[in-house]
Amino acid sequence: MEALQNFLEWLGGYVWGAPLLILLGGTAIYLSFRLLFLQVHMLPMALKQAFSPPKEHEKDHEGDISHFGALMTALSATIGTGNIAGVATAIVSGGPGAVFWMWITAFFGMATKYGEAVLAVKYRITNDKGEMSGGPMYYIERGLNIKWLAMLFALFGVLASFGIGSSVQANSVAQAIQTSFDINPWITGVALTILTGIVVLGGIQSISKATSFIVPFMAIVYVVGGLAIIFLHYDKVIPAVELICRSAFGLDAVVGGAMGTAIRYGVARGVFSNESGMGSAPIAAAAAKTDHPCRQALVSMTGTFLDTLVVCSITGIVLVIGGLYATSGDTGAALTSHTFNDLLPGPGGWLVTFGLVFFAYSTILGWCYYGEKCASYLGGEKVVPIYRVIYVVTVLLGAGVNLGLVWAAADVFNGLMAVPNLIALLLLSNVIVSETRDFIQKRRSGELH
Repeated sequence: MEALQNFLEWLGGYVWGAPLLILLGGTAIYLSFRLLFLQVHMLPMALKQAFSPPKEHEKDHEGDISHFGALMTALSATIGTGNIAGVATAIVSGGPGAVFWMWITAFFGMATKYGEAVLAVKYRITNDKGEMSGGPMYYIERGLNIKWLAMLFALFGVLASFGIGSSVQANSVAQAIQTSFDINPWITGVALTILTGIVVLGGIQSISKATSFIVPFMAIVYVVGGLAIIFLHYDKVIPAVELICRSAFGLDAVVGGAMGTAIRYGVARGVFSNESGMGSAPIAAAAAKTDHPCRQALVSMTGTFLDTLVVCSITGIVLVIGGLYATSGDTGAALTSHTFNDLLPGPGGWLVTFGLVFFAYSTILGWCYYGEKCASYLGGEKVVPIYRVIYVVTVLLGAGVNLGLVWAAADVFNGLMAVPNLIALLLLSNVIVSETRDFIQKRRSGELH
């Protein structure tokens, strides 16, 4: 077992090496230029669309859930341990400059997230139950006519869901609760299993309702806590940002090789946090009620903005202000918790604990939907109940076992998911551009509101 774990860790390092990071970054930059940087000039409209209540005529559009519901389902899977533990790991491993490269990754990644959602809605289908099914496996098959590549993505998606989606998230919750309240991890696992089962058995409607409450509530609480620290230590904010920028372009940013340590960890953790290019979020986007693929794509694009440029930025600036990354020896969630507790005595550490618990639980819900859509693509709707049972069981097992092997496997399959998806985005980029032009023209002519 140890030999297998060592092999998977080695493979994960190779999968997440320079070639994949260059493919991720290159695709994002390429789409940004082809789309004329719409992540800048169309962001206000995208945010308005995301958070406005659905108009009466929009309720009749084809789809299963609202724009907001689709965004919250996607955010439930992205706003998670990456925002708390991932940022801390990036700073410890790559220095404060890693935060800058997370920002750069997110900025260009917004175009990737937009492109994924355009294709997901355009090539989605209605399944045997009358529900929408979409995502990379469908636009690879229907847009590129490469069935084997679509099946490969779906297989990697199922396998990744059991790791990064359920087991490791449940373990994060169980460990956080044990540390803060001394509750046995298996007890936490049972409670999580029951709560997960109740929600996921109801399908996308139930998952959307749960995440539409959990994600905004916890994100607001966590952001307010982080902003409180920044306000209380406002005199250290500008020096912290200056340090982040200096570190990004200083000697320490290139000692790791061609990309540099700061660039490597900033890009890798940025992608881990917002999942732009991974192919997971468009699965949720495909379920949205919308009159045009680009309308939902704009909403999906805001997910990367909110996840990395808002939530991760707050975590990163707080960690740099605290300075414990250089002296404490802590990493991951422990570093974030200790820093928050140091800078906001009393509620600070509790805020991180509860944030981790709710973020991880919402990730469990979101990834169950991703995994079951990949499973149904491979085996039909009949396998979905079986998949859900297995998924819920992995939540229980994940809470109480050593997850070194699972973490290693999850890293590998997460990275492998991205490859077929990025290939499709590049080969179907003309479709993304064409749909965008059509959307803009129809809005100008008044055909679309």
